Amino acid sequence: MSWTEIVIDVARRHAESLSDALMDAGALSVSVEDADQGTDAEQPLFGEPGMEPEQAAWERSRVVALTPADADHAAIVAAAMEATGLNAQSQAVSYTLRAVAEQDWVRLTQSQFDPIHIGKNIWVVPSWHDAPDPNGLVLELDPGLAFGTGSHPTTRLCMEWLEAHAPQQLSVLDYGCGSGILALVAKKLGATEVVGIDIDPQAIESARYNSARNHCEIDYYLPEQFADSTHTPLFDIVVANILSSPLKLMAPMLAGRIAPGGALVLSGILVRQADEVAAAYAPFIGLTVWAERDGWVALAGRLATSSAGRQ
Repeated sequence: MSWTEIVIDVARRHAESLSDALMDAGALSVSVEDADQGTDAEQPLFGEPGMEPEQAAWERSRVVALTPADADHAAIVAAAMEATGLNAQSQAVSYTLRAVAEQDWVRLTQSQFDPIHIGKNIWVVPSWHDAPDPNGLVLELDPGLAFGTGSHPTTRLCMEWLEAHAPQQLSVLDYGCGSGILALVAKKLGATEVVGIDIDPQAIESARYNSARNHCEIDYYLPEQFADSTHTPLFDIVVANILSSPLKLMAPMLAGRIAPGGALVLSGILVRQADEVAAAYAPFIGLTVWAERDGWVALAGRLATSSAGRQ
């Protein structure tokens, strides 16, 4: 089957409503691009984690709708214009058609994901690739719905910390486990007991699937499920790769999961947020910057062997 893209340039305020209207009119998918992309007028559009732009559009936005090649493109555009009221406005909105070449979409998508080398000896390898170093610590992991494939600096920082402090014969809690990648690293580095917790049921399902593929015995729970489980409440290592705001709120809870003498590793923290996150944990455990990568940091610290200071 072949496809055709309908391309329409509009002002930012119309991008979202036009996208919805094109879908309702029969488009298979719709994306929004910067109409000035590749020119001096191109505008980067991004936000800090937890502070993303309210509207993913540019001052001059390009709405691209994918349709079957034999669709009635004029009718689709007319219906979308009618629904949004654009055809009643004084300025004319034109469109162009762009043919989409036949491709093996599965193979094209897979070609965008190569094995990722992390730390000294860790490889994250998609299932369609061979491991570059079979003797390394190899994680078979495909890109999916849950966060965590090793490509993000915060994930790398946590993986590198675990590699540098191999948890042999220790227990590890991965809070906010996403795909389960940090739990998998801990298990493959010799941890005896590994637990992953996430608030997203999809993440739990993904993590369980990834653990089975990597032949790792790891238990995953939603927070309320873990509260009802019989697992030990304290762990030798607690790692949480989330974001600064929830990390600050969870300080008493996460610190309360560390066994005496145990370690806490936090990431998902921008360099400028490190001091305020460390301050939130100061009543429970001292944290310092362990490493920095691309503007992100990992904080780490160790609890005193006596639990007398717990609050």
